[in-house]
Amino acid sequence: MAVFGSVHELVGGTPLVELHAFPIPEGVHLYAKCEYFNPGGSVKDRLGEHFIHEALTSGKLKPGGTIIEPTAGNTGIGIAVAAIGKGIHVIFCVPEKFSIEKQTLMRALGAEVVNTPTEEGMSGALAKARQLAEETYGSYCPNQFANPENPNAYYDTLGPEIWDDLNGRVDVFVAGAGTGGTFTGTAAFLKSKNPGIKTAVVEPVGSILNGGKPAAHRVEGIGMEFIPSFVKTKYFDAIHTVNDDDAFRRLKEAAAKEGLLIGSSSGAALHAALLEAEIAEPGSNIVVIFPDSSERYLSERIYD
Repeated sequence: MAVFGSVHELVGGTPLVELHAFPIPEGVHLYAKCEYFNPGGSVKDRLGEHFIHEALTSGKLKPGGTIIEPTAGNTGIGIAVAAIGKGIHVIFCVPEKFSIEKQTLMRALGAEVVNTPTEEGMSGALAKARQLAEETYGSYCPNQFANPENPNAYYDTLGPEIWDDLNGRVDVFVAGAGTGGTFTGTAAFLKSKNPGIKTAVVEPVGSILNGGKPAAHRVEGIGMEFIPSFVKTKYFDAIHTVNDDDAFRRLKEAAAKEGLLIGSSSGAALHAALLEAEIAEPGSNIVVIFPDSSERYLSERIYD
């Protein structure tokens, strides 16, 4: 077994698992990239490492400074892990509705958590982060909703991993969009290698990508109230809008049938990937991103 020098070296290199227990047409292969194997438990660990490295090397953030970020939780955990050992104070602005487990983990990693009203959504958390950044000397707000380094983190890491995992034999890529960074960066890399790869984005009912209006939804971690500037709709070969019932049904099935303990955004992505499998050509390889695990949401009784 390899020996690693620090927790930072554990980010990436997550397993790609083929799914067999779902009704998938013969000759079609469905693979899940299990991002909850990252040390902080989600795909956003990649973003945290990238943000901290870029901020320190560019001089936007100096040792002893403060990083302030609005987050639904996973980006915060990723940034907090990335900040370990670097002498950086961390403050996160989190809407009250989001997972207690995520907020507990952020605090355990040394971060300060500032809650904002649920009804203000992520827009309220972003406004609070900007206010705190203006008031705090030596602070930096990466702002995952507008920072082009967000998709770059995945263009540089997740995209190449998926390509290498399947030796370039990728036909369909499926992922949810919260900020859209994971989807955009990974899709951009894959299409740079093969423009014929189909890239399908996933959102919950209550998100706006398919022309809907912002509304409440149980699925956590994906869904947009606005479209960030770095999100490129040219990569939206398909948009799947998944309701809460289908997302939570799929996360329960993933546990019972495959032994995979996934969160609700993964459940939504799985539902979309199974729809893509129904129309895929024989011999197709479909890759779906599972961003985090169900253990992050047990207080929300997701298995009831």
